[in-house]
Amino acid sequence: MTFEDLGLCPQILAALKEEGYEKPSPIQEQAIPPALAGRDVLGCAQTGTGKTCAFAAPILQRLNSNPTSNHPIRALILTPTRELAIQIGESFAHYGRHLPLRCTVIFGGVGQAPQVEKLGKGVDILVATPGRLGDLYQQGFIDLKALEIFVLDEADRMLDMGFIHDVKKILKWLPKKKQTLFFSATMPKEITDLVNSLLHDPARVAVDPVSSPVEAIRQSVYFVDRVNKTKLLALLVKDLDVKNALVFTRTKHGANKVARDLTKAGITAAAIHGNKSQTARQQALADFKSGAIRCLVATDIAARGLDIEELSHVFNYNLPEVPETYVHRIGRTGRAGHGGTAIAFCDFSEKPLLKEIEKLIGRSIPVVEDHPYPMVDLEAPKRDKHGRIINEEDAQARAAAKEQRRARDAANKAAAQKKREAAQAAAQPEAEPAAPAEAAAPAKSRRRRRKSKAKAQEVQAAPVVQAAEPEPISQDKPSSHRRKLTRPGSRMETGDSMPRTNFSRPDPLAGDHIMDATARLLAPRKPLSSHETPAAPRRTSSRNRRKEHLGEKAPQAQASAPSKKAKTAPAPKKKAKAEEQAPAKKKSRRPDHRRSRGPRGPIEPMRFDRVKDSTEQKSLMKPYYLDN
Repeated sequence: MTFEDLGLCPQILAALKEEGYEKPSPIQEQAIPPALAGRDVLGCAQTGTGKTCAFAAPILQRLNSNPTSNHPIRALILTPTRELAIQIGESFAHYGRHLPLRCTVIFGGVGQAPQVEKLGKGVDILVATPGRLGDLYQQGFIDLKALEIFVLDEADRMLDMGFIHDVKKILKWLPKKKQTLFFSATMPKEITDLVNSLLHDPARVAVDPVSSPVEAIRQSVYFVDRVNKTKLLALLVKDLDVKNALVFTRTKHGANKVARDLTKAGITAAAIHGNKSQTARQQALADFKSGAIRCLVATDIAARGLDIEELSHVFNYNLPEVPETYVHRIGRTGRAGHGGTAIAFCDFSEKPLLKEIEKLIGRSIPVVEDHPYPMVDLEAPKRDKHGRIINEEDAQARAAAKEQRRARDAANKAAAQKKREAAQAAAQPEAEPAAPAEAAAPAKSRRRRRKSKAKAQEVQAAPVVQAAEPEPISQDKPSSHRRKLTRPGSRMETGDSMPRTNFSRPDPLAGDHIMDATARLLAPRKPLSSHETPAAPRRTSSRNRRKEHLGEKAPQAQASAPSKKAKTAPAPKKKAKAEEQAPAKKKSRRPDHRRSRGPRGPIEPMRFDRVKDSTEQKSLMKPYYLDN
C-alpha cells in the first residue's frame, strides 16, 4: 500500500515525498482512513511507529478542504512534554508546507508574549502542553468554540506526569461535537475510563503487542560495578564509533555528573532534564540534532516523543524502576524501520530490575562479558529504614553538585567583592574638589562668588560691638520663626538667607539677668485700696489667648462682646451678703504671690506693708521670656 491509496491530497503527498516517506507504516495504514472519514480513533502503539504522521496528515487534509478567513483554532493537539510539542509542531510544518494553514506551538518555561502575539494573528492548528494552555485560556487569549478536531497524544505519559486532572479540566472547555484522536502506548485503568467517556464508537488501531520492543533494535547488557559505569561508557562510545547516543540516567544530578565526566574524557556531551531551563533544553537538543555534541544525557523526561533521525545508540546508564520505561527509552532508536543499538549497564543492585524487564519483553537480553570492567562487587544493596534501596551513586552525584554550587557561589562572591573595590577606587578621585569644573564656569558666576566671599570675609573681620541696651525679641511672629540665640559675641545661625553674618545679642542666662528676673517674680504688688475691686476676668477663646500671648490683637468682635457671666453677676452688696451667709472656706496655706500671666486676670498679692525694695524699681532690661 502507498500513501496515494490512503486518499491523501496532492499537496500532502508532495510534502511526504520530500520528507523521504515511501510507504505508510502499519499505524498509518490503519489510522489515516477512519480519521479522514471523521471518525474517532483510538490508537495503541509504541513510540517510534509513525503516530504523528498518522494524525497530522488527516488533520491537514480535513482543515484544508473547509478553509476559513479569520483562522480560528480548529485543531488542538495536547502533548505531555515541551520537546514533544516542538517536535509535533515541526512535523505539521513539514507535512503542510504546501497548504495555507497556520500552526503554532505553546508551552511553559518561556515568556508568553511571543505566543500570545501568534495567537492574536490567527491559528488553525494549536499544539500545546496542558499547563500553558490552561494559563492562556483563563487569561482569555484562547478561544476553543470553533474547535473541530482534538488529539490527545501520549495519554499514559500524561497520567505518569500528573497531568490527567488538567486534561479533564481542559476537556470541559471543548465543544461536545468534535472528532477525537486518542493515542497511548499503554492502557492502564485510568486511561481506559477516560477513553470510554471521551470517544464515541472509535476505530481501534493496535500495532504490535503493548510495550513490546521494536524487533530491529539490537539489545545487550553489561554487568559492571557502579563506580566503573562512566569509564565503560566512555570506552564504548570511542570503541564502537558511536555517531550519536542518548544516555538515560535515573536522577537529574546523575545526568549532570555523567555529562561532566564524559566531557572530561574528551567526549562532547550535554545534560537535559527538568531542572534545566527551557532555553537550555532546546539549545542542547538542537546541538545534539546538528551533531555539535555527541552524547545527550537525559532523564525520563526525554524518554518519549523525541524523534532524532538515525539515532545510532541508546545507553541505559541506570536501569529504570518501571519496566515499561525501558521500552520507551530504547524506542528512541530504530525509528521508522531503521536499525539501532540499545546497551544497558547493570550493577549488582539492579539485577532484580533486569529480571522485570526481561519478563515484560518476553525474552532474555544478551549479556556481554568481554569488557575491561567486569562486576566484582557482589554485596547486597543497602536499604533505608523503609526497605528502599539506597542509591549511593545518586548521593555522590548530589554531593558533587553541592560542591560545584559552593565553588560557583565563592567565585561569584569574589567577583562581586572585586567589583565593589574597583568602584570604590574609581569613586575616590571624584570625591576631591575638581578645579577644572570651577574654571569651566561662566566668568559672571565666578565674579559673583568672589564678591560674596570677600564680603563675608569683611563681616568676619569686623569687630563685634556689644549693644548697651538689648532690644526685646519681637512677639509678632510665632516661635517657630524665632532665630536661635547664642552666647554674646558668637555667631548666630541665620540660615541660607544671610550666611556668615555675626550678630551680638545679650545672654538671657547671664547672672544679672537671672537675678533681676527672679526679683521681679517675687516682688509683691502695690496694695489695692478698699474701694478698688479686681476686674472680672474676660473670657476668650483658646485661639485668642494664644494670639494675645504672642502679642497679636484679638478680633474686635470678640473683645468688645461682654461675657454671659458678666451680665448675670450680682451686685457687690448682694455678693457681700451672700458671703456672710455662706460658711467660711478654708484658706490656702500657700501664699499666693504668683504674678499674673496671660488673659486670666491679675491675682491679688499678699497684703502686708513694708518698705519698698529696690527690686521694685522698673528694670532697665526686659528679658524675652517675661511680659507685662
